[in-house]
Amino acid sequence: MQNISFDFTGQTVIVTGGARGIGLELGRFFVQSGADVFLMDFDAEEVGKASAEVGARSVHADVSNTAEIERAVEQIVAETGRIDVIVNNAGILRDKVLWKLTDDDWDQVLATHAGGTFRLTRACVPHFRAHRFGRVINVTSYTGLHGNTGQANYATAKAGIIGFTKTAAKELARFGVTVNAISPNAETRMVASIPDEKKAELAAAIPMGRFGDAAEMCAAVGFLASREAAYITGVVLPVDGGISI
Repeated sequence: MQNISFDFTGQTVIVTGGARGIGLELGRFFVQSGADVFLMDFDAEEVGKASAEVGARSVHADVSNTAEIERAVEQIVAETGRIDVIVNNAGILRDKVLWKLTDDDWDQVLATHAGGTFRLTRACVPHFRAHRFGRVINVTSYTGLHGNTGQANYATAKAGIIGFTKTAAKELARFGVTVNAISPNAETRMVASIPDEKKAELAAAIPMGRFGDAAEMCAAVGFLASREAAYITGVVLPVDGGISI
């Protein structure tokens, strides 16, 4: 991973979807930047391995489940006394053209992406307010603005995260809390599942000619999470090699 200089010493950071991909790299980054990091994921075994790899602590919780999120937040606060930064990164795919989407395909994707973003943020707000400080970084997608064949559920969820980001930014600003989002374009497990021919076609449409590395998302998230970014809220920052131009 590239050397990025931010200091999060003394801060508690939660990253959802932390077992792999962008979440794992963000966990590594925040640990290296001095934070007390909790990687959260519904896959207990994988998030345990990921946390051990980067020096974080693991939390087994399904972001689509309110009780599990509230239990996890209580556990983290009991251990560290505070929560300073959350990164709502957890996500799943249930891709089908809309006439083949089931109710479960729709409900699970929205419950994980948009619902998980809402649930964790809501659970952390009392702790942000108590310290008059907080950083919320949500992960949305180019698809949330432009759509994509076979992803009506995913596009709806990611568009919802943009609306949530802007609304929460307005509501929480008075408490010293900023709420922002990134729109990444990284080589993750989701991208790896795309057939090679289609992936090459997609890469050719990116002005920089390639998908980003998951670790390349860290600088943007680190900046938005920093104390120096205190006057930035409600923005969606593309970290996408220019695909959104």
